[in-house]
Amino acid sequence: MNDQTEARKSVGVIIVTHTDYGDKLLKAAEMILGPQQDVRCVSVNVGVDTAETVKQLDADIRALDSGGGVIIVTDMFGGTPTNLSLSLMGQRLVEVVTGVNLPMLIKILSTRTKALSQLAADAKTAGVQGIVVAGEILRKKVAGE
Repeated sequence: MNDQTEARKSVGVIIVTHTDYGDKLLKAAEMILGPQQDVRCVSVNVGVDTAETVKQLDADIRALDSGGGVIIVTDMFGGTPTNLSLSLMGQRLVEVVTGVNLPMLIKILSTRTKALSQLAADAKTAGVQGIVVAGEILRKKVAGE
């Protein structure tokens, strides 16, 4: 088989967030999509040594990478979950996407056989499209736009 016809390897997913936000987000996604394989959640908590968290992240990346790489989603750019995740980017096939929300996570979990870079780009798009100010839409409908 050539590269175009060969089945793509599934991308592993790690959700890294402050406290247990990632666990709750995954539970919500699984309520919609059903149980998911090759997904881990890492909580960043006060009082837990950051070196231990990085060690856990590295172990999770190694465990989840079956050849397609690993996408790490974090809660916010500049926060500790993101900074710890970024420290592993040059060492393995990893992409980090910040600002995780439910539409982003559903997109990732339902399209994990895409190339890692494309999956990351699609995740960003889905995350942004999932942010809506409902009043703006309703006002446009009322105005007839």
